[in-house]
Amino acid sequence: MSSEVPLMTLKSLQKEFKDLQKDSVEGCAVWLTDDSNLLEWQVGLFGPPETIFQGAYFKAILTFPLDYPFSPPCIKFISDIWHPNVYPNGTVCISILHPPTADEVSGELPSERWNPTRTVRTVLISIASMLNSPNINSPANVDAAVMYRKWNTNNDPAYVDRIKDLIEKNKTLADGDGVTIPLTLAEYTFKTKPIEEAPNMGDLNLDSDYDYDYNDSDCYYSDEEEYDDD
Repeated sequence: MSSEVPLMTLKSLQKEFKDLQKDSVEGCAVWLTDDSNLLEWQVGLFGPPETIFQGAYFKAILTFPLDYPFSPPCIKFISDIWHPNVYPNGTVCISILHPPTADEVSGELPSERWNPTRTVRTVLISIASMLNSPNINSPANVDAAVMYRKWNTNNDPAYVDRIKDLIEKNKTLADGDGVTIPLTLAEYTFKTKPIEEAPNMGDLNLDSDYDYDYNDSDCYYSDEEEYDDD
């Protein structure tokens, strides 16, 4: 649907995007899906070297709500990924992306969840950390969590084998985006340049509100969806 985006939201996202172009998060790159739409960013996430994710490249869509930063963004992988904290539909499930309300089921504290002082940078840091250090106590993908636990405790190779298959599969995705996957710690910790030239933010007139087609339905996982373990 077409919705009017508040000027405060646009200015906040403009500032954060420009800051990340100047000083990126290790192992991450961000760029706009459409230079005229600040509500949707693309994210390139690289696997950290000297881990089972070395050589990996995953691609995701970061979507912002109209009342950002008062409500959290949503991040959904559009490349194949197998991870305990990612739903089968690609949506990431970590505490920092949850609204700051009490949840007796999850056991998360409001302080662990989203609040307006958090930023895209803190989200990206959390997701980069999540990749190799999943939370298996409250998994979004139970099958992946079970497989990870078997590898972590008994060296069962199934989890690693699945990750290796994804790494090979996603190499063509990296080639298409024109990115070089870091394979050493020096390359990984080097500040990543934008995959595409950043748009000139001065071209975006923020003196008035904008109408954008905004749809947040993909940010939520339905229990009716089935796990695809093929």
